[in-house]
Amino acid sequence: MTVPTKNGLLIASPSSGSGKTVLTLALLRALKDKGLDIASAKAGPDYIDPAFHALASGHPSVNLDPWAMTPPRFAALAQRQNRTHLLVEGMMGLYDGAADGTGSAAELSKALGVPIILIVDAAKQSHSIAALVRGFRDHDDKIKLAGVILNKVGSVRHRKMLEDALEQIGVDVFGVIPRDDSFLLPERHLGLVQAGKTDDIEAFIQQAAATLAKTCDLKKIEGCFSPIRERKRQGSMLKPLGQDIAIAQDEAFSFIYPHLLEDWRQQGASLSFFSPLANEAPQTGVHAVFLPGGYPELYAGRLAAAENFKFAMSIARDRQTLIYGECGGYMVLGEGIVDAEGTSHEMTGLLNLETSFAQRKLHLGYRELAAENFVFGDALNAHEFHYTTALKEEGTPLFSGHDALGSDLGKIGLRNENVMGSYMHIIDGQ
Repeated sequence: MTVPTKNGLLIASPSSGSGKTVLTLALLRALKDKGLDIASAKAGPDYIDPAFHALASGHPSVNLDPWAMTPPRFAALAQRQNRTHLLVEGMMGLYDGAADGTGSAAELSKALGVPIILIVDAAKQSHSIAALVRGFRDHDDKIKLAGVILNKVGSVRHRKMLEDALEQIGVDVFGVIPRDDSFLLPERHLGLVQAGKTDDIEAFIQQAAATLAKTCDLKKIEGCFSPIRERKRQGSMLKPLGQDIAIAQDEAFSFIYPHLLEDWRQQGASLSFFSPLANEAPQTGVHAVFLPGGYPELYAGRLAAAENFKFAMSIARDRQTLIYGECGGYMVLGEGIVDAEGTSHEMTGLLNLETSFAQRKLHLGYRELAAENFVFGDALNAHEFHYTTALKEEGTPLFSGHDALGSDLGKIGLRNENVMGSYMHIIDGQ
């Protein structure tokens, strides 16, 4: 049986806040409703948007990170989606990436060989839009700008001025979205809310798709999809933590890269899931327990009261089970979490660590990590994004690290025999 050629299209914008995510969700649902076999991906390290994508398309979404992954790696992940069409949502502005200027959505579009539709927030401009769009189109002559969708357009007159200006520079307008405050997703302290916690998310996506279907030329947009560039060499995969892995999964532990789980499954690992918030224990006899990131600081009281979960973690440690925590999971491996009101809540106590959400400071950026005898490998690419602060972090470090500019970050994380973790979200090997 011949596998259909996979076609791709990237949705980008001049800056964050232009409406990329909502319009990506609307476009996924609208094209799905037309019968298109479509899945999605998110450029960069964002672990929240893919869950919204999956709700809109009905298929899992994946991260494609042009800074942390090699082109063969993210091309292989794109092909792994196994759909005829792949819609990729960019991050930040089209040319924004890591602190060193690399890893942008523009770089991803060139590596995959797919065109770009630019979402432009037109609320506070008219004829100036031509200069803006021309600048993004011509800044790199190797990208292909298929056209634009204009967002937050105020009136028929406003629309005509925008379209006339873009016609003069030869840019197609695929749609015009009227200004509508209900066309917004709420936010939280780490970005967009989690997909499962948004009230009436299904109705929101369906309404957004209906609006887009009325205001955009879906046939023209569908015609913009182009074949994804094939790569002869396939990227490597991250090794599983063990043959049988128990993974925490609930509102407090929800930030995990889909490609990581798929990597493990493809290498024969068996995955089981449990909810610490429901006071559940990891499955007995597993080789490894993984606590991913999430919002434990918002559920610290419930986690502190989850005695069955905490006791089971101690038993797993004593049985020499590998226990690994990332970001929020790392915090729960510590002795306590101080919540926003300054109240300390007892955690598992498996690491000599105490963290606080009361003393907030943004830690953000790509990281290059080096480790000795770490299961994922000795050289890794990761991302850090949290507001909590470590009040105490004592013991043997897990990693040493640098940021994207090469600045030394010193020692990172902790390791106490078979228990280990850090604030880093590991994306791929180097």
